[in-house]
Amino acid sequence: MKKTLLALTFSAGLLPFSASAADVQFINKSSWDIYEIYFSPTNQKNWGEDHLGTEVLENGDSLTLTDVQPGKWDVLLIDEDDDECILKAVSIT
Repeated sequence: MKKTLLALTFSAGLLPFSASAADVQFINKSSWDIYEIYFSPTNQKNWGEDHLGTEVLENGDSLTLTDVQPGKWDVLLIDEDDDECILKAVSIT
């Protein structure tokens, strides 16, 4: 399980683009399909909505979220085996 989490941690790219509200692009460069993506303000337990819904982010696929508020966010990724990866304190500017 730790190998899966490390692979997901280093393969999800977060690229903020604008100053007031950001566009955040996820690129799946892992060997696993990602089934769920959640955001939470850093140090809070509320993950909010699943940004993938019924979609699956397969290897090589990308997803762009628009109008993300600047700040520090934790990001939860869940793969095809229900393994979780949490990226903590991601700065979006």
